Amino acid sequence: MGLTLVLGGTRSGKSAYAERLAHATGLAVRYVAMADANDEAFAGRIAAHVARRPVSWETVVAGDDLAVTLNSAGCVLVDGLGTWIAGVMRRGGAFDGDAPAALARVHEEVAALVGAVGERSEPAIVVAEQAGEGLLAADAGSRRWLDLLGESTQRLAQVADRVVLVVAGRAIELPPAGADPASVAPDDVDDGALRLHGDTLVAPGDSDHAVNVMAGGPPTWLREALRRALEEDAAAYPREADAVAALAALHGRADDEIVPCNGAAQALWLLPAALRPRLAAIVYPAFTETEVAMRAHGVAVTRVRRDPEADFVLDPDAVPSSADLVVVGNPASPSGTLDPAAALLALRRPGRTLVVDEAFMDLVPGEPPSLVRDPLPDVIVVRSMTKSLAIPGLRAGYAVAAAPLARKLRAVRPPWSCNALALAALRAMALRPQALAQAAARAQTERADLEQRLAQIHGVRTWPSAANFVLVRVADGPAVVARLRAERIAVRPAGSFPGLTANDLRITARGPRENEQLAAVLASTLAAVAP
Repeated sequence: MGLTLVLGGTRSGKSAYAERLAHATGLAVRYVAMADANDEAFAGRIAAHVARRPVSWETVVAGDDLAVTLNSAGCVLVDGLGTWIAGVMRRGGAFDGDAPAALARVHEEVAALVGAVGERSEPAIVVAEQAGEGLLAADAGSRRWLDLLGESTQRLAQVADRVVLVVAGRAIELPPAGADPASVAPDDVDDGALRLHGDTLVAPGDSDHAVNVMAGGPPTWLREALRRALEEDAAAYPREADAVAALAALHGRADDEIVPCNGAAQALWLLPAALRPRLAAIVYPAFTETEVAMRAHGVAVTRVRRDPEADFVLDPDAVPSSADLVVVGNPASPSGTLDPAAALLALRRPGRTLVVDEAFMDLVPGEPPSLVRDPLPDVIVVRSMTKSLAIPGLRAGYAVAAAPLARKLRAVRPPWSCNALALAALRAMALRPQALAQAAARAQTERADLEQRLAQIHGVRTWPSAANFVLVRVADGPAVVARLRAERIAVRPAGSFPGLTANDLRITARGPRENEQLAAVLASTLAAVAP
């Protein structure tokens, strides 16, 4: 959907590539030819182009009126822009003198072409010569042509969904408009910060408020299911059919829409290989492994930052329209923000895949804004059982998506990704929705207790959270973290999350006694560093 701009030099293969794109749409195609069939110099090239095009394609020849050729259903292929500009200039005498009327006509028609593209709901493909890479032309007419072509391709590139440069028949995807500098300069990204996780901050014997997993380990019924799996299933390769069927029944989906994974992290790592996006927009704060995965696969990334002064409310309009993949957490980590389903659905666009990371959704009683039960063709929901079942060592997660998207994820998933014990945990969980409801109620109670204690401490700012943790901001984050660490209390510094600062801390809620101990040390520390 939208505009694809195909650039290339003479005999680069750009036209053949554009024709393959048009054919791949499966739509009726209008081919807009620019060359004059009466010109003997073009006769041979025109014949070769006609011979390779399907006979079902409609062919029209553009005169000075270019934008009107887009008034057609199906796919419109305009080939090529530089030839059309030269024709307008020749007919207007611009190669022989200034001819301002001819030059103005080119600018007007390109502006109209940009407007016409924006009004279309079906794809348009414009082929243009990649000129001006060598010496400046010696004659004034050629220089005018180069200027017009360069200005026109830049205008089209600003509104294009894709810009492709064809060299020797090989297509090179150019970075999308709207990508932030980090997306084209990955050396500027601190991968060490993106790969910091709370489990590395907890020493043996610490009071753990850094890891966002429910305390106490797996419940008794899950331990029994794991023992049976160890005895009965560990000696064979993992078979996921029973777990898939149970998860599908839990969420009201079909079996072929469930993709078990080695934790939710693996599901997120599958995205770039499975979907091959041009520009991934990641809504921050969020789980940073998603960006690491994108960059590891050479995908351009743009960071969309929620505003802490607006309580991290999701703004769908902040996502660049050129992003063909959007990843957002709900509830978001580490802010704990819970977005309504309507706000998430507002992120959908033609040609875009929306991924909602619902790793903490099972801790929200009733899961009201979850999209997991909606069979939308362009939405992937990622779930994790790590938190509520307290099994981070098993890596039990899964993705839920319409069958075509699920097939793409399975196609790049390593074999036996989900081990026999993790599959047993997923199946046991899916068969006990009441147990999950009890875990969610406990998480809410523990977080409410922590929030009440934090509200009584001067110098602590908190944000509303729907998960089992609270994001706080203090005056001197590093000093507070150091003091807590000295008292054997581990919290998660949040400065490694894009958009947050060294004074932001994620604190996981525990039982009343642990929450009370943390609050007491935090209060005394803040009284010392920020009286």
